[in-house]
Order: sequence, then C-alpha cells, then structure tokens
Amino acid sequence: MQKLSLAVKNFNDRVKVMNQTGSKQLSLSAEEARNLHADIYNLLANLAEMQNLREPEQPTNISLDGGGF
Repeated sequence: MQKLSLAVKNFNDRVKVMNQTGSKQLSLSAEEARNLHADIYNLLANLAEMQNLREPEQPTNISLDGGGF
C-alpha cells in the first residue's frame, strides 16, 4: 500500500492483529473513529473527483459487410 493515511494504516494493522489473534471485536476510540472517518471521506471525495475529470469513452463503430460470399 502506498500513500495511505496514518489512520487507515493503523486501522489496517489493528484488523490484522484482530484476525491473527482470533478476536471477534475491534474497538476504536472516538478520536480514532473521527480520524478514520475523515480519511475515508477524503479518499472517496478524491475518487469521485478523479472520475469526473476522466474523459468520457468514445463509442466504437464497427461495420460488418459479410465479406466476399
């Protein structure tokens, strides 16, 4: 993973530990939850902006004439 925020990395690490230890719950402090929420929101906003900046795909026209039968 590259260029992920600290909150997302910390969350990922804690989920890994939870899976490795067989835990069934993961608790976040209010600050951790706020930071993760802010980072996820920013990631989704950036993704939506990138999708809006993409040029729409041009339709492809294909002609079939049956060849030389």
